[in-house]
Amino acid sequence: MKIVLGSDHGGFALKEIIKKSLLQAGREILDVGCHSGDAVDYPDFADKAVSSMLRGDCQRGILVCGTGIGMSIAANRHRNIRAANCFDIQTAKLSREHNNANILCLGARVLDTDNALRMVTTWLEAEFSGGRHQQRIAKLSE
Repeated sequence: MKIVLGSDHGGFALKEIIKKSLLQAGREILDVGCHSGDAVDYPDFADKAVSSMLRGDCQRGILVCGTGIGMSIAANRHRNIRAANCFDIQTAKLSREHNNANILCLGARVLDTDNALRMVTTWLEAEFSGGRHQQRIAKLSE
């Protein structure tokens, strides 16, 4: 599974920490930016990440901004994208199990690094439960 990473300036430092952790774990990643702490617009980087997923280059994504809210809004504008702005391990796990989230959105200004890394690990390891949840997911693509 290839994972696309993206952030704005508010999420840049946390994205870099997540990237290092994923690479150390042997994960394949695509970093679409941003590549510094200079001010940028989060929708541009959400769109780059989503485009890589819609092309089939990446199967999951992680987007980071100050709160995770902006990235979630920007990513969810696209059909077949289910971006979940999570704030703890339980919401990260359930976003996969119940919602089949394919993008995890995190807030660098509201999460500590250790918690964010645990959320990433949990989210990547969790699987979609299917069953009664599948009919709900199908309605999102109508």
